[in-house]
Formats: sequence, C-alpha cells, structure tokens
Amino acid sequence: MKTQSANHKNSHFSINCRGTLIDLSVPKVMGILNLTPDSFSDGGKFNEEKEALKQAEKMLKEGAEIIDIGPQSTRPNAQFLSAQEEISRIGNMISLIKKEFPETLISLDTFYAETVKFGFNEGLDIINDISGGMFDEKMVETVGKTGLPYILMHVNPTYQSMHEKIIEDDIILNINQYFSEKILGLKKFGVKDIILDPGFGFGKTVEQQLQMIDELQYIGFGKHPLLVGISRKSFIYKPLGKQPLEINEETQKLHFQMLEKGAKILRVHDVAQAKKTVDEFLKIN
Repeated sequence: MKTQSANHKNSHFSINCRGTLIDLSVPKVMGILNLTPDSFSDGGKFNEEKEALKQAEKMLKEGAEIIDIGPQSTRPNAQFLSAQEEISRIGNMISLIKKEFPETLISLDTFYAETVKFGFNEGLDIINDISGGMFDEKMVETVGKTGLPYILMHVNPTYQSMHEKIIEDDIILNINQYFSEKILGLKKFGVKDIILDPGFGFGKTVEQQLQMIDELQYIGFGKHPLLVGISRKSFIYKPLGKQPLEINEETQKLHFQMLEKGAKILRVHDVAQAKKTVDEFLKIN
C-alpha cells in the first residue's frame, strides 16, 4: 500500500442528498447524460426524452449510482446557452428519471442559478457547477438555499477563459488556493456538503494534468470528497494519437490510480468499465 494515499484510506465521507445520507467510503460511478446536440463525444444521440431515459437506464444497470445531466456542452468552442435554453432542454428529464428510478441520485451540470432552482423543484439531488460560482453571481446563494451537495470545480475565472492555459505556478498549489477561497465563500452561504473536482480538461496543460493525477492525494487536504472527470479528455488521447473512443484501457488505468489516491466519484461515459475498475479496486483494498 502506498503511504501517500493513507490519509484518504480512512476518510469516511458522506453527503446529505435531501435528507438521505449517501456514504462515499465506497467510490461511486457517475454516468454522464448529455442532452446536448453538440457534445464532444456522444453529441445528439440522447437529446430526445425517450433516448435519454433509455441511456439513463442502461447506465444504472451497468452500475452508475449518480446520473449527471448536462444540458450545455462546455467543450472548447461549444455553443453558449442561456439559462432558459438549458431549462427547456432539460424539460421533464429529472422528474422522469426520478419517477422511473427513484433510488437514483441526479446531479445537474449547470453554472446558472435559475437552472438550479428549476432542477431543485424537479427533484434534483446534487449541483455540479463547472464555474465555481463565478459565471453567475446568484449561484452560490442559490446553492445555499437549496441545501443540496455542491460539486466545486477548479476553473479559470470566466466562461471565455475557461479553456485557456494560463496557470503558471504549481498546479496543485493553484488548485488548493482556489479551493480554500471558494469553500470559505460557500460556507458563508450555508453550503454544507462540498465535493471537489480538480477540473481535468479545463485550462491545464497535459503536464499539469499528469501532475494532478500523480499528486491527487494532496488536493483538498483530504477534507472533502474528490470527484474526477477524465473520461474521453484530450490530454489522454491526443498524446497517444488516438480518438476519444479509443482510450478506454488507458482511462481505466488512470481511474484505478486515482481511486488509490482517494477519488470518491468517477464521472464517466463508459459506466460498465468504470464500475469494473471500482470493483477491482475494492477487491484489493
């Protein structure tokens, strides 16, 4: 066993989703459900209600415990949507999934307070905000009012700059300073359950992202559960000269490494493979 991951081995994290305590001592798989016609990997396939419901069911059967609904693509050069457009894209999706699969936790990938309010009324469990509350000044306050767990991602300060590689100091130091500051702000508004996402694929060089994997155990000082989202990210496939759908093996190796270093949630497109990785990890540990 690696000593460096020891501080995470005994971390018993739980999050409160609408009164239900979710134990994260066993890592969870979060399946990505894109409702976007322009998503970088499965664009347009699941943007119709029936298809989306079928895809959600498939991911749940394969072992996902959280479904992350994304109404807006945040890949480089994606179309920018307003909160209203997001809400109309989501439609009844949250309540439909909740009705069909009541045990499922639903997370909503948005940086808008209005979308969060809408999602909350539909039965949402977790807020997944790539913007760290920086793209909408009402976001943090709104999150506090819902009482839902919040995924805080490390990102550059604006929508326009989120993919620019502008971080020059040590990436781990940069991420930890950002998290310390943002957590204080969230706590001021009464946000209790915070999950940290170091923001793979957002404004970091390949080298910085490899360092993030190597030193994941130092991110957040073991005080909050960590979510990692490396599924189909270019820092893995581009150096290998491969396509996003050709890197499953490499991705699972990296997933395993990050589970060893304390990751509690894997945000993925390929649920069955990620679930297998989690099971292998649990067998060994």
